[in-house]
Amino acid sequence: MPAHLTMFRSLPQSAQEEVRRSLSRAASAAAPAAEISAVMDLDGGVALRIASPELETIREQLAAEFRGLLSAQDTGGWTAHVTVQNKVDACEAGALLRAMRAGFEPRPVEIMGLELVRYAQGAWEPVARYGFRGPRSSRRRRRS
Repeated sequence: MPAHLTMFRSLPQSAQEEVRRSLSRAASAAAPAAEISAVMDLDGGVALRIASPELETIREQLAAEFRGLLSAQDTGGWTAHVTVQNKVDACEAGALLRAMRAGFEPRPVEIMGLELVRYAQGAWEPVARYGFRGPRSSRRRRRS
């Protein structure tokens, strides 16, 4: 099922060409190995934690390249996750959290590439997509 991980929340439109070059360079490598490692409590929502040291390294390199362009929120720590539910009451979030944690087992997830999007008139619009060169040849997939 397609999903996204937000690496940076806000980059200036004026830096779009620089951002495009950086994303293209970063995506020229093999896809990073990753797994869904946990179910996270978002205090009013639930997310799937994505564990990937390689993806974290990519994000750190991009953050270094974007120094001076990042918002205060984007210069802080980053936890890779896919939001499943957000901005609901505590009772509803707690019920989903318990249900998803019951019997949870980590499993591999495929990171396809990097995408640049922009927010325009209440909707997110894709600007550019950069697919990783290919899957990791040394990665072993666990059987479900």
